[in-house]
Amino acid sequence: MFSLSTLAISCPEHARLESEFLEARDRFRGLARLRQLTRAEEKRLAEQVAMAIARVKEHVAEHGCQQR
Repeated sequence: MFSLSTLAISCPEHARLESEFLEARDRFRGLARLRQLTRAEEKRLAEQVAMAIARVKEHVAEHGCQQR
């Protein structure tokens, strides 16, 4: 979805938010591979991923950061 390439240098906040998204996504994927998640767990993890995406998009809209 996003790339850390030059954004890590040009916008540390964007890189931090992107890192949070990647961690949330990887946590969701990892747990789903390890075991069957309950509906509540799956919902919570999906919401964490969605919120992380929303924070990145909000940052891009406010600060004009763009993927290169």
